[in-house]
Amino acid sequence: MPPADDAGRPASTPVAAPVDELDVDALRAWILDVPNFPSAGVLFRDVTPMLADAEAFGRCIDALAAPWQDAGVEAVCGIESRGFIFGAALARRLEVGFVPLRKPGKLPPPLVEVEYALEYGRDRLQARSGILDGGLRTLIVDDVLATGGTLAAAHELVTRLGGLTVGAGVVIELSALGGRARWPRELPLRALLDY
Repeated sequence: MPPADDAGRPASTPVAAPVDELDVDALRAWILDVPNFPSAGVLFRDVTPMLADAEAFGRCIDALAAPWQDAGVEAVCGIESRGFIFGAALARRLEVGFVPLRKPGKLPPPLVEVEYALEYGRDRLQARSGILDGGLRTLIVDDVLATGGTLAAAHELVTRLGGLTVGAGVVIELSALGGRARWPRELPLRALLDY
């Protein structure tokens, strides 16, 4: 049996925000299913309608923040690109700084980077050197957890930057793709919606 989280659930079990923090059906209604995008056979979950509605977006950020209010988070790292949207808003809500984790060629040196495997190739994430020095307690945020490679790379990057990952938060988890298995079991991973 996998290690349990604070509530006694197996660490690999998706955890949603408390019901009083989020009406899951209401949030799900703001996310559009777009078939065959960006390629044939893919069902894309489009969060932009939710972002365009101030109340829906605010409730989403409130729900993302709820599990981390008392976790001693000192920085939020958002993964390019939609992780920037949720991460920056969440950092503001938690009253901490925001650190963008970028693709190559977007930040000036000095940089720290990690390379990671994709389904059909490799990619890299970068951040400014020294930005998390001193072991800042860091929350990683993205819009979607799919295969887990990018989220795992973000955790590695936070470590290389000198930060301490306290967990991760995502709006959507595509659980059939098994991405949670690539996340360290000892760290909480919170998903608002599971598809």
